[in-house]
Amino acid sequence: MNTLIALAICPLGTGDEVSKEIAKVIEIISDSGLKYQTNSMFTEIEGEWDDVMKVVKDCTFSLANQGIRTEVVLKADIRPGYNNMMTEKLDRLESAISENQLAK
Repeated sequence: MNTLIALAICPLGTGDEVSKEIAKVIEIISDSGLKYQTNSMFTEIEGEWDDVMKVVKDCTFSLANQGIRTEVVLKADIRPGYNNMMTEKLDRLESAISENQLAK
């Protein structure tokens, strides 16, 4: 079943700057072949439930297996019958915003 998640994985106890560790996590996501996009706080990943959850596990344990305490924040949207939610949700929102602005 198609799943869209917002994922934040953060290593704890490695110092103030975590971009090198996060870059390795993003590499795992990219190598998975799943659709994803990253912003300053989360990475959205879309695909089949089992594939998405495997990537979450792989990312988490890439840090934890190094002995790094790892914080994971995950939000999932499972909507049967829908695909391309990462882009289509935004398209619907932008359309609604435009309609609201025209109605003013």
